Amino acid sequence: MVDALRPFRHPALFYRGDSEYLDGVIPFLLEGLDRGEPAAVAVPGRNLLLIEKALEDRAGDVRLIDMQRAGRNPGAILPSVLHAFAGGHDGPVRIVGEPIWAGRTDSEYPACVVHEALINNAFAGRDLAVLCPYDVGELPPPVLADAERTHPELWGLAGPFTSPRFDPDGVRADFTRPLEPPPGAVERGFDIGQLASLRGFAEIWAARHGLRRPRRDDFALAIAELTTNSVLYGGGTGVLRLWAEASHVVGEVSDDGTIAEPLAGRIPPAATTLGGRGLLLVNRLADLVRTYWVPGRTTTRIHFTR
Repeated sequence: MVDALRPFRHPALFYRGDSEYLDGVIPFLLEGLDRGEPAAVAVPGRNLLLIEKALEDRAGDVRLIDMQRAGRNPGAILPSVLHAFAGGHDGPVRIVGEPIWAGRTDSEYPACVVHEALINNAFAGRDLAVLCPYDVGELPPPVLADAERTHPELWGLAGPFTSPRFDPDGVRADFTRPLEPPPGAVERGFDIGQLASLRGFAEIWAARHGLRRPRRDDFALAIAELTTNSVLYGGGTGVLRLWAEASHVVGEVSDDGTIAEPLAGRIPPAATTLGGRGLLLVNRLADLVRTYWVPGRTTTRIHFTR
């Protein structure tokens, strides 16, 4: 499986403390810069400052991205960060991407793991290296075990070695199992006849639950995209559910479709392709998107912070 990815590389850097972090990241970046390879860094803000300072006069040669902002929704990292940078360059490219840190919530974490697994699908065969740091001093052992399954190569104090547990398809399946909506969720079944009214219904509901404009408009648009996808690709009907959590409003759309392409909503389609942009738009609008499926049943859940 690892051989099928080459020349793409996707190592996980297991580090403890700032020194080990910089000892892994900075040589990786400088080696690429010395070879004339475009480089980007997308990591949480504190670590971004560490890297910028350590690069000194080479910092201006690197695209610096705050992952806490750009990657608030893990589903947006591939299209809006990694693909957006790598797709603009021919030849070898280097990226440091840190999508998982100690401040990630339990709701966000499964989406992060799926993102890490899908990186391998997205860039297999591409001359690209994506280094993903993991803080072994702050992250619990199950997170590090998942990293071993999503990364073909591991870096640590003992040097680089092939991960014996690499299984991106298996870990993605483990984290895309259906969840039940909470009791009391507002529920509406729909077909093509109800599509026109659902967007306004979602907007009014979100307003009643504290979501302000312009994010309320974004929420209604995302619901409209998901329900339209259900009618077009999910058997013609679906179920919309809405509920409020302590700091989020949540929308969920279920239908009888099956997502055959794991990168749907993660990689922009060709400019000449008609359609295929609905899930991409949803990933860019929402603060968190989680998709679950079993054969013949797909559920997409979106979270918007209020």
